[in-house]
Amino acid sequence: MRLTSAAAYLATAACLGSAGQSLAGPAATNDYPTSARADYVFACMKTNGETQKALDQCSCSIDVIASLLPYDAYVAAATVASLNQEAGQIGGMFRGATVARDALARLRRAQAEGEIRCF
Repeated sequence: MRLTSAAAYLATAACLGSAGQSLAGPAATNDYPTSARADYVFACMKTNGETQKALDQCSCSIDVIASLLPYDAYVAAATVASLNQEAGQIGGMFRGATVARDALARLRRAQAEGEIRCF
């Protein structure tokens, strides 16, 4: 099982490394699939209320995130965020990896910017 964990760790690290390289310039604003944007908006509305105002704010927020972070980097960081919640060795590998922490920090900065501009 250690070999599988190590392989998963290396695959994710490689993905995060390539995602970090794509951050050199501004992200294309339409590289996020509609389903990913809708997923974000649904989750955001669950947190902020299911109102027209929340729909507008949450839609604005994902647009800001998409303008700051390429989709591949968003997916990698969201994966890290999910794996950070895992207990034990697998979660520890992601919490301790610098590349994973950096990817998560970029996502959180983009989310904070979305909150500032939209809420």
